[in-house]
Amino acid sequence: MRVAVRAMAAISAIALIATACGSKPSSSKNKTGNSASTSSFKACLVTDTGGVDDQSFNQSAHQGLIDAQKQAGIQEIFQESKQASDYAPNITAYAQQKCGIIVTVGFLMGDQTQASAKKYPNQKFAIVDYTYDKVMANVKGLIYNTAQAGFLGGYLAAGMSQTGKVATFGGQKLPTVTIYMDGYADGVAYYNQQHHKNVQVLGWNEKSQNGSFTNDFTDQTKGKNVTEQFMQAGADVIFPVAGNVGRGAAAAVQADGKGKVHMLWVDSDGCVQAKQYCSLFISSVVKGVEPSVKQAALDAKDGSFKGGNYVGTLANGGVSLAPYHEFYSKVPAALQTVITKLKADIVAGKIPIASPSQPKS
Repeated sequence: MRVAVRAMAAISAIALIATACGSKPSSSKNKTGNSASTSSFKACLVTDTGGVDDQSFNQSAHQGLIDAQKQAGIQEIFQESKQASDYAPNITAYAQQKCGIIVTVGFLMGDQTQASAKKYPNQKFAIVDYTYDKVMANVKGLIYNTAQAGFLGGYLAAGMSQTGKVATFGGQKLPTVTIYMDGYADGVAYYNQQHHKNVQVLGWNEKSQNGSFTNDFTDQTKGKNVTEQFMQAGADVIFPVAGNVGRGAAAAVQADGKGKVHMLWVDSDGCVQAKQYCSLFISSVVKGVEPSVKQAALDAKDGSFKGGNYVGTLANGGVSLAPYHEFYSKVPAALQTVITKLKADIVAGKIPIASPSQPKS
């Protein structure tokens, strides 16, 4: 992951340049659902551009703070970043409010979070999907080895495919996106090896690290278009790694109406976060943003907060494959049993995960 961080320095620099132009923060919102907060402690969330209702990792981070509020009575508020130039002013605005903890969401906010943490050393921060080479005492990096869960998703997709073609695409070519795609491709490859099959993965070449990207996390039309292309090419299991864009993919599959194309959701349990599309989701490749954000907020409130890195894995429950929900009776029992065994083998180190974007610690 550290290599990946350095590799994305140019993108972060672009975001910083845009910030220097002086954009106003997006409007602050309070969406706690519980006005009876008993604490003066404020947990403040700065979302990435997908927005707090993206049915993906921004929404999961927000839910983590809501869960902390329910348990400990903290106040939770958030600001949505509409564009990259909102990151720095949104973070600064909360730092000046002296929030108990500021949670920033997304790889692209790494440099801005670091700059604010240095400027406000007494302010506690947590950042989703980013870590730093040099640990800062006031920053908790929350990262997740989603290649492990992606492997299970890829094996499942290959096992459920009737056409011998599955697909994936990303929102942007970031390590936190391609790590899912690597795991997915590895899972398909392992299925092929075990069953002497040749299920193809459209949209991602792990060897070259090139594939299909919509270049944003918000435009659902792009998700719809790329998914339609995959379906026309014969793919019958689609795995979007693109936040809100994934809803466009789901809309395309739903509109197809033939019931022969299915999906895996990403980051959160799709049948919880995107209920209207639950009938399309075989399962979801889950990143445990919600519990890790909740714990960071609780630690900040009770005084046990420590800087450093948290790495979510299959072993500690920080990543997972969601329940099959409406597909429980459709996924063969033998396939379900194998996937349970694969999880145990990955945890035991019997199946190595090869993604260059997975966390190194």
